[in-house]
Amino acid sequence: MADRTALLERPQPPRPPGTGSLALPLGLLKTARPRQWVKNVLVVAAPAAAGELFSRHSLLQLALVFALFTAAASAVYLINDARDAEADRAHPTKCRRPVAARQVPVTVAYAVGGLLAVLAPVAAAVLCTPLTAGLLGAYVVMQLAYCVSLKHVLVVDLAVVTTGFLMRAMIGGVALGIPLSRWFLITTGFGALFMVAAKRYSEAVQMSGSAEKLGATRALLTEYTTGYLRFVWQLAAGVAVLAYCLWAMESGGTANGLLPWRQLSMAAFVLAVLRYAVFADRGTAGEPEDVVLRDRALAVIGLVWIAMYALAVADW
Repeated sequence: MADRTALLERPQPPRPPGTGSLALPLGLLKTARPRQWVKNVLVVAAPAAAGELFSRHSLLQLALVFALFTAAASAVYLINDARDAEADRAHPTKCRRPVAARQVPVTVAYAVGGLLAVLAPVAAAVLCTPLTAGLLGAYVVMQLAYCVSLKHVLVVDLAVVTTGFLMRAMIGGVALGIPLSRWFLITTGFGALFMVAAKRYSEAVQMSGSAEKLGATRALLTEYTTGYLRFVWQLAAGVAVLAYCLWAMESGGTANGLLPWRQLSMAAFVLAVLRYAVFADRGTAGEPEDVVLRDRALAVIGLVWIAMYALAVADW
């Protein structure tokens, strides 16, 4: 009897991950990185810039494009984690990812990721336009190439991540047939490069002095110098500000509006870049959405810029 009681009181081993009925769906959802979906809001950028955001057709189409882009991005995350599962298991933090922790089998991650990677462009071709499908397909191919090899190529890795942001900003306009301004593309592209390089610079600064930590966080960081990354984000910030100012000044006067809101928005845009550069210079510029949400002043400046831009588009 005593032996039986001791057996019952003996600590039981923890249940392996994935034994619950919802473990697999929740693991797939976590692997799809829901926090990163906020980046896909950029699909409204081109329609908003053209003042064609608030019609019922535009809103429905943009909601569809957002969903399709989210599916495509999720496919890349699933395939990436399946491919890196063994390496992630040896990493101090990435070992908690569902695929590395065996909550999601590698074969399931590959299958779901591959299915989403095919279905997203096909659905775009059926429900949107062929050009939208082509852009979405190009995004999937480019990001998968990044996961396989391009993330190990100097400078190209920065260009690929920047192009991903630019594609998000372009696809809404492409889906609605809105011509994309050259100034819009230059400002968006170099603005994205500014944030990407600032994030890399921050990672390098925080891990400086430890090549082992740099390699564990992002292998290519050991190949960049902090001086080079600082040069990149400063150059990109300068080009983005110049392009935005040229676009605003090219647009002319007040037209029927009360004030030249488009030109006045230059002040808010420059202030936002300068404020973001504070965090980049300190080496604390992580994910762009985290920087904006963490700093109240930057969020307020952003809202002022949005208000000015909206007034310019509405011609008030």
